[in-house]
Amino acid sequence: MPKKKIAKIDLKDAIVNGMLEKKANDITVLDLRKLKTSMADFFIICHATSDKQVVAIADSVEETVRKTAGEKPWHVEGRELSEWILLDYFDIVVHVFKKDMRDFYGIEELWSDADITRIEEK
Repeated sequence: MPKKKIAKIDLKDAIVNGMLEKKANDITVLDLRKLKTSMADFFIICHATSDKQVVAIADSVEETVRKTAGEKPWHVEGRELSEWILLDYFDIVVHVFKKDMRDFYGIEELWSDADITRIEEK
C-alpha cells in the first residue's frame, strides 16, 4: 500500500498553529530580515499563564511543526525552569514565555525596528 503524502505547510504557519492549539497569549511575529544585526529571519513570541502551559505550548509547537512542516528544532533551551522555552529552527526562533518573564525581558522592545505582526486568536 502506498504511503499517504502529507502536504507540508509553511514553518511560520506551523509554529503559530501549534501555539494556537494550546491557547497561547499575544502571539507576535517579528520580521527581522531587514535588520543587519539579526541572527534569524523571524522571532515568534507568545506567553502563557503557568509553567505547565509554557511546556504544553512548546510541546505543541514541536509536534505541529514536525507533523505539518517536517522540521525539528536545531536547539531547545529552558525546559528545566519552564519560564522561557526557546526553540531554534535556524531562520525562525520561537520564544514561549511565562507572562512575567515576557514583561521582564521585553523582546519586542529590544527588536522594535522589526516589522511586527500580531496574530489574532481564532
